[in-house]
Amino acid sequence: MEDPKNFILPPNSYNEKFSITLTNDYLIKRQKIFSLATILISSLGTLLAATLLCIYRDISIQIIFISIIMYCLTMLGIEVGFHRYFSHGAFQTNNFIKTVFIILGSMAVQGPVVFWVSEHRQHHAYTDKQGDPHSPHLEGGIKGLWYAHIGWMFDNKVTNFTVFANDLLHDKTIVKINKMYLYWVSLGLLIPAVLGGLLTSTLMGIWQGFLWGGLVRIFLAHHATWSVNSIVHIFGTNPFKTQDFSKNNIWLVFPTLGGAWHNNHHAFPTSAKAGLYWWQIDFGYWFIRILELSRLVFQVKVPSKEIIELKKVQSS
Repeated sequence: MEDPKNFILPPNSYNEKFSITLTNDYLIKRQKIFSLATILISSLGTLLAATLLCIYRDISIQIIFISIIMYCLTMLGIEVGFHRYFSHGAFQTNNFIKTVFIILGSMAVQGPVVFWVSEHRQHHAYTDKQGDPHSPHLEGGIKGLWYAHIGWMFDNKVTNFTVFANDLLHDKTIVKINKMYLYWVSLGLLIPAVLGGLLTSTLMGIWQGFLWGGLVRIFLAHHATWSVNSIVHIFGTNPFKTQDFSKNNIWLVFPTLGGAWHNNHHAFPTSAKAGLYWWQIDFGYWFIRILELSRLVFQVKVPSKEIIELKKVQSS
């Protein structure tokens, strides 16, 4: 039987010598500007797309297909790449797949991989307590929900990368690709625009591809991910006792590709599998299994049925 400690924290991830947050004015200002820009641009783009759709009632099946594919790919970059692999070490892979994960996750426009991982590891280290960068329970009510969803990005502090992503900062491949974040963001907007033009052979296809496969897709991916920070720490079920308010929310399982089995995840953070039972749909884990069968990932961590049941008994 596995040691339950194997599913608590990834090794060599934390450096406790320094403060968990930075108060550097330049970094704080830069984070606020990037956050505001991505939120406003994707929101205005989505509003424009919805308005044009209501007026002209015309969107091709090709554009819908492009948008769905781009959403799934970039959310896999976030949920499987940034989250399960880089944040928790739920499996191992080669430099090529590592690079693909960073590029796809960056296209979701939720910050560079080092930033994303640092914030998420800090969340796990202080879940729903002082120090959690986005807990809805530190404020309470609607204000807390808003803070956990969006407001936390405008705080006057930045997670200290050297504390929570020390291992990533020592990986030359990750550091190099992390610095190219804005290139990957631009690529994530260019690809659907080009595909829209090629598949429809029209200038309108380029515009709609950019709008729906780019800005609308980013907007939806943002709010799916942020809902795990906010909604899923308030509404849902918690079959496992985790010393926090993480929940399983079945309504958000599809848009998060399995990430909304959040109580399961907090019970077994380094597990590659968030949907622990056969009926718990987990697209992220299915994708990991495909990669594993293709021998592109290995050392995949999944708790045994005995460990899951033991944890459940301890929680009852």
